[in-house]
Amino acid sequence: MTPKEARNERLAQHLVRHLERRNMAACYCPTAAEAVKKVSELIPDGSSVTWGGSVTIRDMGIPAALHARATLNVMDRDMAKTRDEAQEIYRRAFTADYYLSGANAISEDGVIVNIDGTGNRVAAITFGPKHVIFIVSLNKVAQTVEAALARARSTASPINAARFDIKTPCQKDGVCHNCNSPESICNYVHFLRNSPGRRHTVILVGEDYGY
Repeated sequence: MTPKEARNERLAQHLVRHLERRNMAACYCPTAAEAVKKVSELIPDGSSVTWGGSVTIRDMGIPAALHARATLNVMDRDMAKTRDEAQEIYRRAFTADYYLSGANAISEDGVIVNIDGTGNRVAAITFGPKHVIFIVSLNKVAQTVEAALARARSTASPINAARFDIKTPCQKDGVCHNCNSPESICNYVHFLRNSPGRRHTVILVGEDYGY
């Protein structure tokens, strides 16, 4: 085990303890391949499943793994032919058995932070789908809640603005300006502190994925 792997193992177990204290189920997968397998294990045959606009989920190959299971009802907005079709999948997400999401940041004591432009992801995390599964790489860990918010605003948001080619100040110089741009993707800020009904599961991943 390398020094980084050893540190990741210790950090993950620290996070698992704090997430469990916040009434979330949690586990650690050292590799993306193990995380993809774990996601599939958590979703039983016959379930409906969808996800938000997560780079982590796509880059790990989770959509392909779920599509390969003919027993699942997969609602994939990336397969929508029109914007209206995609919007309909956004709405149907609230009735899903399982909703998958990444995270912009997570504090060392287990608070998950996400920032949204349209709010569909944070709305589904908050209410609707029966189960929410987060897939969170350890590169998203910040020391405090304040540091997690700063990471979401100053690291994840400028990169996502560039990814979508959105004309915001942060797209131009990579710095958060706390803007009120008409194209801002920082309209909804969400903190998940506790999971009512133990509805949320967090899979921590040792390999770096997402922003």
